[in-house]
Amino acid sequence: MDTEQKELADRVRALLTSGTEVEEKRMFGTRAFLLDGRILVGARRGGVLLVRVHEESGAALVTRPGVEVAVMGPRTMGTGWLDVSPGALSDDDDLVFWLDVAREDAASAT
Repeated sequence: MDTEQKELADRVRALLTSGTEVEEKRMFGTRAFLLDGRILVGARRGGVLLVRVHEESGAALVTRPGVEVAVMGPRTMGTGWLDVSPGALSDDDDLVFWLDVAREDAASAT
């Protein structure tokens, strides 16, 4: 895990785990945070945040600065998986926005 990835994981952990039962796992080179066995977000190399969202929401969110459809290995994922660049996560309010988006997706999936 590189320094940026570790720092992002620490920030996510501090903001996401208070009051909820979030599981943390290493998956596919990502420090993933799961709720009820479902990935919410992941801290990726370089401090990139992987965010799981509704496909419809993702289509709109991908137009935001610093956001693109995630690429995992040779595969470009659909708009349900987004990579958010470190520049778009400069403060905790930005990070909380993306955590909330992921939680909304998880809540509607249950």
